[in-house]
Amino acid sequence: MKGVILAGGVGARLNPLTEITNKHLLTVGKEPMIWHPIRQMVLCGIQEILVVTSTHHMGDIVNSLGSGRRFGCHFTYKVQEEAGGIAQALALAERFAESQPILVLLGDNIFEHSIAEHVAAFRKQKKGARVLLKEVGDPERFGIAALDEKHVISIEEKPKQPKSNYAVVGCYMYDRGVFEIIRAVKPSKRGELEITDVNNAYIKKRSLKFGFVKGRWTDAGTFESLIEANELLLSIDNRIMDG
Repeated sequence: MKGVILAGGVGARLNPLTEITNKHLLTVGKEPMIWHPIRQMVLCGIQEILVVTSTHHMGDIVNSLGSGRRFGCHFTYKVQEEAGGIAQALALAERFAESQPILVLLGDNIFEHSIAEHVAAFRKQKKGARVLLKEVGDPERFGIAALDEKHVISIEEKPKQPKSNYAVVGCYMYDRGVFEIIRAVKPSKRGELEITDVNNAYIKKRSLKFGFVKGRWTDAGTFESLIEANELLLSIDNRIMDG
């Protein structure tokens, strides 16, 4: 299994902090934000990691991460030349994946606990996809899952009238079929290839499973959530809690 960290975008909601640096290099706790998803992947036993970022910030990302030796992994880098959505960025990982299953993390997502148990559950699936859900107070900001007792029925991106408060967080696990699905996805109204459409394609195939995030979680895409991410990681000294 290989890892993909998506760290592109302009971070417009965090201006002016992001005028001269990539959002994912902002400090969270005691370390750059992007170090957290890397540590999560290494704890899952993933050593081959692709980092996708924008043209303007590739040099700064490489300067921070290097070869991966300090983290116990090996990095490959890929440039997303234009902002075309999460699924468009993920499509750049097809050759890197080499038909292996992949764990995809958005570079601004911070988890209190290790996600290793969810990755282990996905490995037992052997095919399909797996997403993680977390109950949130502002569901209009996220892709929101409609659930029955055992399944995700549908996922709606930033709904005005949410069917639940369970957000699909920035952690996705996919089998080799994800790239074929991405090729069939049509651009949304905002001109992007949405990861929600990819996940809904797996739902139609009845091959999307889910788990619930344990402990605290936040993205760090707004000033409020960046403060929350800092408080979370400072409280645990940037460690990732086991179990």
